[in-house]
Amino acid sequence: MLGLELLVVIGVTTLLTKVIARRIGVAQPLLLVAFGVLIGLVPLFRHIELAPEVVLFLFLPAILYWESLTTSLREIRSNLRSIVLMSTGLVVVTAAAVAVLAHSLGLPWGPAWVLGAAVAPTDATAMTSFTHALPRRNVTILRAESLINDGTALVLWSLAVGFTVGDADVSLGAVTVTFLFAYLAAAAIGALVAWAAILARRRLRDAITQNIAMLLTPFTAYLLAELIHASGVLAVVVAGLIISQAAPRIGVAEGRRQSDAFWSFSTFLLNASLFVLVGIELPRSVGELATRDLGLGLVAIVAVTVAIVAVRFVFQFATVFLIRLLDRRPKQKARRMSNRWRVVSSLSGFRGAVSLAAALAVPATIGSGHPFPGRDFIVFVTTGVIIVTLVVQGLVLPGLVRWAKLPGDEAVGHELRLAETTATRAALDELPQLVRRLGVDPELGERIQNEFEEHLELLEAEDESEGGEEAVERSRQDTELRLALLACKREEVVRLRDEGEIDDIVLRDVQRRLDVEEVRLTGREPGE
Repeated sequence: MLGLELLVVIGVTTLLTKVIARRIGVAQPLLLVAFGVLIGLVPLFRHIELAPEVVLFLFLPAILYWESLTTSLREIRSNLRSIVLMSTGLVVVTAAAVAVLAHSLGLPWGPAWVLGAAVAPTDATAMTSFTHALPRRNVTILRAESLINDGTALVLWSLAVGFTVGDADVSLGAVTVTFLFAYLAAAAIGALVAWAAILARRRLRDAITQNIAMLLTPFTAYLLAELIHASGVLAVVVAGLIISQAAPRIGVAEGRRQSDAFWSFSTFLLNASLFVLVGIELPRSVGELATRDLGLGLVAIVAVTVAIVAVRFVFQFATVFLIRLLDRRPKQKARRMSNRWRVVSSLSGFRGAVSLAAALAVPATIGSGHPFPGRDFIVFVTTGVIIVTLVVQGLVLPGLVRWAKLPGDEAVGHELRLAETTATRAALDELPQLVRRLGVDPELGERIQNEFEEHLELLEAEDESEGGEEAVERSRQDTELRLALLACKREEVVRLRDEGEIDDIVLRDVQRRLDVEEVRLTGREPGE
């Protein structure tokens, strides 16, 4: 029954923290971790341990897949150089710095590199939770970095564990081949799985079967990559990015709405559960650490946290200086970002569940049968670093963003109006021919044409500096009236159901249509 009790507690915690976060204006992940720590102090849950397999094989593929589907591939291409540097070079440099620090605190080199690899990657979940208010380009860079750097860190982690256990070759040539194979094979598998998923969705004609194929995609990509010791993370990301480009041309509208609602809701719950489980892990890791090592562990948490922030800060400015020195093209100059943004990015390196999963996945023994050196110390320090980065950086970041005064992202609104205006004009141009071809009543065609022309007038008015207030106000009044009429319809069909004149099945069908219309009018999607 403990599993069910934990499930209920996590659910209640997620609900409470969501309500509290909205009322007091604090990021929900901070509250989730805090509540998780309190839950971990309860005797019933004191021995709960986050299984690394659950994170790596269940949580991670689903979360990374949804993040890949909803990120901007255009922005990734435009900022590919900085993203690659941050997701590969920064991970290796961070792991090395932490390894040197951990070795100076008494860990052998192998376990020291294990700790370094565990805390090196940033967390996509935390990154999204704390940086959603940033401009699109900045968010995309941070999200793409956190999507890819897990793969780099996990390959580095496996080499460090293998070296400590005694079954891995860590020569320069072997390490280079391992990294190349992990990335190239993962990219190939991700592309192959994406191709199969696209083919399946084109041949499947109903929403349910299409979304079953979509659900299988990230787990299949991750599994196939891991079976050949490639990067499952990168395979999922590649599959997600490819499908994000093909998805608008395949599938049915009902399936896309069903898929968006399912993935946004399920990944929210997965993310929330991970934050709670990270909090629960802290009391347990404290209990397993020897008393004499507790003080050293607290010192290590502070030192490692300072080290990863400092390395990120130095790396950000050093690589920019080097790029500007080597690349003086006008195109590169036009894309330069401010130093204030780099300060914000330096404090956006949150650690999360992947780091904890890597620490917990460290084997208990080495090849000789002796205990893995410093395993409890690695778990404790990793857990502490995750919580410190979430709490301290999470509290500091909002004020830092306000200080940075980053330019607003007006391009999104402009591109949205451009897309809607162009699509509406294309529909208006095609309308007369469609009326004739489909044999539609001319009066109906004229009424639809008037609605489209009014919508186009509003879109064009929004782009004008003045003179659009009247059209905007008329649109607002139109939306309010239509929403009020929908409420009347909804109340009436419920009355018919209550009086037994229509069945619940009929009510749900009408309700679904009314809900679709309300979402269209308000523009709000689940989770907003």
